[in-house]
Amino acid sequence: MLYAISNKVVCVSLALYFPLSIKMAKVFIGQIIHTKSFDDFILYTKGFVVVEANGQIVAVGDDFNRYSSTNAFPTNIEFINLTKEEFLMPGLVDCHIHAPQMAQIGLGLDMPLLDWLNLYTFPLEAKFSDNGFAAKVYKKVVEDTIKNGTTLACYFGTNHRMATLILAKEALKQGQRAFVGKVCSDCNIPDFYVETTDASLESTKIFVDDINKLGSSLIRPIITPRFALSCSKELMIGLGDMAKKYNLHIQSHISENLLEIEHVKKSFSTSYAEAYDCAGLLTDKTILAHGVHLEDEEMGLLQKRGTSIAHCPASNTMLRSGLCDVKRLINQGIKVGLGTDVSGGNSPSLQDAILRTIDVSHHLEFIKKQEIKGTGKITNAVGDNTKYEPIDFKQAIYLATLGGAAALAMGEITGNFVVGKQFDALLIDTSKEPLHNFGCYSDDYEKKPDELKLLEMVQKFIYVGDDRNIQRVYVAGKQIK
Repeated sequence: MLYAISNKVVCVSLALYFPLSIKMAKVFIGQIIHTKSFDDFILYTKGFVVVEANGQIVAVGDDFNRYSSTNAFPTNIEFINLTKEEFLMPGLVDCHIHAPQMAQIGLGLDMPLLDWLNLYTFPLEAKFSDNGFAAKVYKKVVEDTIKNGTTLACYFGTNHRMATLILAKEALKQGQRAFVGKVCSDCNIPDFYVETTDASLESTKIFVDDINKLGSSLIRPIITPRFALSCSKELMIGLGDMAKKYNLHIQSHISENLLEIEHVKKSFSTSYAEAYDCAGLLTDKTILAHGVHLEDEEMGLLQKRGTSIAHCPASNTMLRSGLCDVKRLINQGIKVGLGTDVSGGNSPSLQDAILRTIDVSHHLEFIKKQEIKGTGKITNAVGDNTKYEPIDFKQAIYLATLGGAAALAMGEITGNFVVGKQFDALLIDTSKEPLHNFGCYSDDYEKKPDELKLLEMVQKFIYVGDDRNIQRVYVAGKQIK
C-alpha cells in the first residue's frame, strides 16, 4: 500500500512554542496530503496543520477535535477550514529552471541541444547585460512560477552579476524561496557572451556576497558552472574551492546529450562525472540536471558523493536528448527531484513536469516489455525488464515536493508537513475549472470511503487540473498567491 492513514498526532507542547510573547498564526483544518518517502504517501481526511507566526510547523495530525480538546489557542489565531472540494499539499520544488530563457519559451524545440544553445539561447542570454530588460523578464518569471505553485526554485541566471542579482531580489520581493546562480562560462561559447576565468570567479564571489547581504533565509546563492564544456578546468577548480570555502550549493548539467558527452570525454579525458569530481564540484549540496546517459560507474560516484539529479523530462524529450530512467537512479541511492528546465522544457509548471515524468516512465515500460511494431524489442537489456513498474502519480508528487527538497539539500527545511519545518504549501480547490469536480456528487460517490475520495481528488488535480485550481500559495507561512 503506497499511502498511509496515521492515527498519530504529531505535535509539541504549546508552552514550548507559544510563550505569551509569541502568537500562533494559522491552523489549517481539512483534507491534507504529503509524502514521507518515494513509496510513503500520506492522506489525512480530517487533518490539521498548526503554523506559528514565523512560518514554522508546530503540530500536524489527523484529528483536530482530539488535538484542540487538549491544547489552548491564542484568541487571535486564524482558523482556515477547507471545504470538501479542497485539500492542502506541500509546495512544489523546481530543481532546475533557466530564468532568462522564459523570454524564448517555445522556440527552437525542434532541434538538438547544442544547435538550440547556439541559435537561440546564447544570443538571448547576452541581452541580459541590459538591467532594464532583465527586470522586466524576471518579474514575469517569478510571477509565473508562483502562479503554478513553485514555492522553491533553483534558478540559473546569466553570466551577468547585476542582472542575476535582480532575479534574486525579485524572488525575495514576491516571497518565493529560491537558489539563484550567476552562470559561469569561460570557453566554447560565443565571443559576445564569454567571460575570462578571473572575471568569472571574481564576479561570482561578489555575487555570493550580494546575496548574503540581502539578509533573508529565503534566497541563497548557488555556484553555477554552466556545464563542463563551457568551463575550463581552472574555472571549475576555482568554483569548487569557493563552494568548499563558503559551504555553498552547486548546480550544473550532466550527461544530457550524447554529442555533448562525447565532447566532454575528449576535452577532459575522463567521464562526465569525473570531470566535475576532479574539480571538487561533486558534493552533497550539488544538483546536476538531466543524467540521462550516466554510466554505472558515474552513478556510483554520484551516490558516494551524495550528489543529486534533477530529472527534466520535458527538455529531455523536446531537445531529443533521451529517456532518463529515474527508478534506475533511485535504486542506486541517488536523490532525484524534478525540473521544468525552461526553456528546453516548454512549461514553468511542475504539475506538467509530474505528468511528463509519468509519461517517460510509461514509455520506458513499453520499451522494456513490448516488441514495438516496426522497431523490434530491446535486446541489450540489463536485468529482468519484465519486473519494471512505471512511476505512479503518488511517487511523482514525492519527486516534485519532498524529493526535490532533499535533492537540493533542503529536506530538513521544507518538502512536507513535519513539525519544525517551514510551512510551504498549496491550497488546491477542485471545484474550479478545468476540474469542477465532475462526477463527485452522485450517490455512488458519497458511498466511497473518505480516503478514496481524497485520493481520487488528488489524482484528478494532477492529471487534469492547472494553475486555476491552485487557489493559494504559502511560503514560510506567508500567502504569496
